[in-house]
Amino acid sequence: MPARGFLPPSPSIPAVSFDPVKSLPRVKMAASMAAAAGGLRRAIRRSPLWGGPSRRPLSSEPPPAQATAVRDAFLSFFRDRHGHRLVPSASVRPRGDPSLLFVNAGMNQFKPIFLGTVNPRSEMAGFRRVANSQKCVRAGGRHNDLEDVGRDLSHHTFFEMLGNWAFGGEYFKEEACSMAWELLTQVYGIPKDRLWVSYFGGDPKAGLDPDLESRDIWLNLGVHASHVLSFGPEENFWEMGDTGPCGPCTEIHYDLAGRVGAPQLVELWNLVFIQHNRETDGSLQPLPQRHVDTGMGLERLVAVLQGTPSTYDTDLFSPLLKAIHQGCGAPPYLGQVGAADKGRTDMAYRVVADHIRTLSVCIADGVYPGMSGAPLVLRRILRRAVRFSTEVLQAPPGFLGSLVPVVVEILGDTYPELQKHSAQIASLVSEEEAAFLASLQRGRRIIDQTLRCLGPSELFPAEVAWSLSLSGNLGLPLDLVELMLEEKGVQLDSAGLARLAQEEAKLRSRQAEPVQRQGLQLNVHALGELQRRGVPPTDDSPKYNYSLRPSGGYEFNPCEAQVLQLYLEDGTAVASVGKGQHCGLLLDKTNFYAEQGGQASDRGYLVRVGQEDVLFPVARAQICGGFILHEAVAPEGLKVGDQVQLHVDEAWRLGCMEKHTATHLLNWALRQALGPGTEQRGSHLNPERLRFDVATQAPLTPEQLQAVEGTVQEAVGQDEAVYMEEVALAHTAHVPGLRSLDEVYPDPVRVVSVGVPVARALDPASQAALQTSVELCCGTHLLRTGAVGDLVIIGERQLTKGTVRLLAVTGEQAQQAREVGQSLAQEVEAATERLSRGSQDVVEAHRLSKDMGRLIDAVDTAVMPQWQRRELQAALKVLQRRANTALRKLELRQAAQKTQELLQRHSEGPLIVDTVAAESLSVLVKVVRQLCERAPCTSVLLLSPQPQGHVLCACQVAQSAMPAFTAEAWALAVCSHMGGKAWGSQVVAQGTGTTADLEAALSTARTYALDQL
Repeated sequence: MPARGFLPPSPSIPAVSFDPVKSLPRVKMAASMAAAAGGLRRAIRRSPLWGGPSRRPLSSEPPPAQATAVRDAFLSFFRDRHGHRLVPSASVRPRGDPSLLFVNAGMNQFKPIFLGTVNPRSEMAGFRRVANSQKCVRAGGRHNDLEDVGRDLSHHTFFEMLGNWAFGGEYFKEEACSMAWELLTQVYGIPKDRLWVSYFGGDPKAGLDPDLESRDIWLNLGVHASHVLSFGPEENFWEMGDTGPCGPCTEIHYDLAGRVGAPQLVELWNLVFIQHNRETDGSLQPLPQRHVDTGMGLERLVAVLQGTPSTYDTDLFSPLLKAIHQGCGAPPYLGQVGAADKGRTDMAYRVVADHIRTLSVCIADGVYPGMSGAPLVLRRILRRAVRFSTEVLQAPPGFLGSLVPVVVEILGDTYPELQKHSAQIASLVSEEEAAFLASLQRGRRIIDQTLRCLGPSELFPAEVAWSLSLSGNLGLPLDLVELMLEEKGVQLDSAGLARLAQEEAKLRSRQAEPVQRQGLQLNVHALGELQRRGVPPTDDSPKYNYSLRPSGGYEFNPCEAQVLQLYLEDGTAVASVGKGQHCGLLLDKTNFYAEQGGQASDRGYLVRVGQEDVLFPVARAQICGGFILHEAVAPEGLKVGDQVQLHVDEAWRLGCMEKHTATHLLNWALRQALGPGTEQRGSHLNPERLRFDVATQAPLTPEQLQAVEGTVQEAVGQDEAVYMEEVALAHTAHVPGLRSLDEVYPDPVRVVSVGVPVARALDPASQAALQTSVELCCGTHLLRTGAVGDLVIIGERQLTKGTVRLLAVTGEQAQQAREVGQSLAQEVEAATERLSRGSQDVVEAHRLSKDMGRLIDAVDTAVMPQWQRRELQAALKVLQRRANTALRKLELRQAAQKTQELLQRHSEGPLIVDTVAAESLSVLVKVVRQLCERAPCTSVLLLSPQPQGHVLCACQVAQSAMPAFTAEAWALAVCSHMGGKAWGSQVVAQGTGTTADLEAALSTARTYALDQL
């Protein structure tokens, strides 16, 4: 492919001499470059990407290549020239990897290969050299660019990563560097003098030498010595995590300055050479197979090839920026940042363009805006886009959804799932936008009113920000609230916000356990006073006042009520409360669900009628003798007689409804699997998960657990209607199959029936209650079962004899649990295959045994289906026994060989002190024991050097030398000399230490032993 088809020719620029290492011998190169290029290192670390405009191609020059051609050229180059297999992009939704919110790198889908856990019979096991363009999202979690998007010209939440991989040593450093250089300079036509490279400069602390091999490869490819820089582990050593595969990397950078002034380097391509494994003790061990993992951002590459001032000026974004300008009527996009960006208009352009790409790709891959995990992050992204489009760009309602076809036009040919789901994406975005606009407007008014009450240097109250946030009520993400305040020059009370977040985390960490705490309560005297005054019990029937929209979402109606009584924290009845006071509110009616029947209390907020811009957060509602007390914080004064309007936290309520309906389905499914005599012993639920106690004589078998989940899935899949109706308690007395608990029910009582109208379910002649879930229940439920999504039992334990407690999750959490289970099952299958193949190598057998231990821990602690956990635990128990047996046999065989070698080196005598190569203490101890068996009158101490100066020690003392001479004291003397520790008995001991002078340690061992003997 001709080079001129990609990079526009640069204008004539006078050459600037910069050659800090000219004529220096190569052996001095690393140190010389380190001294001469220190400023460049700092420039690479600190310089903003595309901080200012770059030279655009002249009109007479050939047009730069489109992004599609750049992507296609990359894939064609590796497929046609270098025999790589092209694999599709994985979904941005991680499969079976709970450590990730989104796929954020091209290597994510290949982790099983790097970890050695790939199923040998899978298609992936046959991968040797592959390439692709991977959809990536970096928002939330460890890699989070969300809050930086829009502020500069380079950050994105969604981007494409071009990558090529070589597995199992298919090729390594020389081939990877050569291919990258060939593609950039010959195919894309990037001038060689605009490219710089960095390599790993070593890490003395970790015992890692500089990667001089990579340095020499680049020099041999023609990279000028002054353009080759070394860096430490922070920049040029890649690690997957705290443990696991890792290795040095070399990076290719592009000089934006083009030889004018100081270089302005931006990273283009990272080539990782995976050759080590980080062990749990922090040490590095060589991998039996080496891999190449490379990644290059398409957006940044296209910006370089198109000669644009930033990634936002490429044809990946320019159609979106044009559509935003046409749809909003805002001033045209100018690419300004910081103070030059008047009114943050250009920032808003970038936010909206970036976020609609992310929303489109995520929704196409099945990630929808929601209330936890990745869905919560996606909702934050959507609401951030809504805020910038409506408040800054003055976009009309429904505008965001109109941009989806533009995204599909740009990316749809490469990722056809965008074309397939285009209408659904646009509809969902528009619906979420409409739902958020009212909250955004109210949030703006609340912020403005709060600011009017603040002094010049006061912090914005954390309680108000929290009440506006997703974790509170209105749904304004906290980072968005902070940004809105920043625009007004006001600082948020971060410490107070951290405290509230901590309290929220503690509340959620209680999971499905009921919250037993001493909150505001009406004691017997308070209740007697209310009854004496003739105050009627609270009318809480409005809690059932909700409906399904045509789109499938729920609409929860607010409730207007009157304040009948106020209570202080100590229970004292008062007529009014002041600003900042915690108080209890008794109202004539409420739409809040008070905790009862195993369902967690609602939370939300209330406002005074006529003053809707002051929120009173309500943390909890509890029932006391028929009266419902609301625990709230008063941001302003409140008095008896005030008219208020109550709003429940809709996401919290919906989560409870999903779990409560799922609990009924679980109860029904348990009866189906265990028999009609199965009885519920209690339950509790909140939006996170549900807990269900069931009477059973024995723990459920994996088959029974699986059958229960299958029954629930069937009911969910049929999306059956849920009928609720109040009936006379007497009508429920003799209905076959009707589920109720041993407690007192009101009259009339509420009946909840799945799939069958209540009247038919209660007809004794119909037997309907035997065929579906029918229960007496005062809780709030879904109106159709489909919203449960899925149910997975993730835990099981025996409470008492005859009672088993089950823990379960639903919806997105259930789907993730199934994916984790499937991933772990594949790892167990791969381990089985590895064990079946056998190994004659102690190192490989030891690694397999450790992998078994890691798998056992993972299966024991993972959030996964309990039936699958039990099956995998049983399989792993057998596998670990087999692996340990195989390892012991190999160690004994290796120990025998080393014993024979040592006996040949040492004539018979009272003492053997020597070094021997051993992979572990276990092998070393076996060698010592065999030596003493072959020479019973000889005392033996062996040292085994390990990487990074570590030393293993094992010794055994002959019976004839004791008790004056003991193994424990001998090992302690030697290991203390090496700065280590020792343990054992009088006969056999072992230890570890660190030393660079093994001879001195051996001398210490001999001297101590001879003194004792």
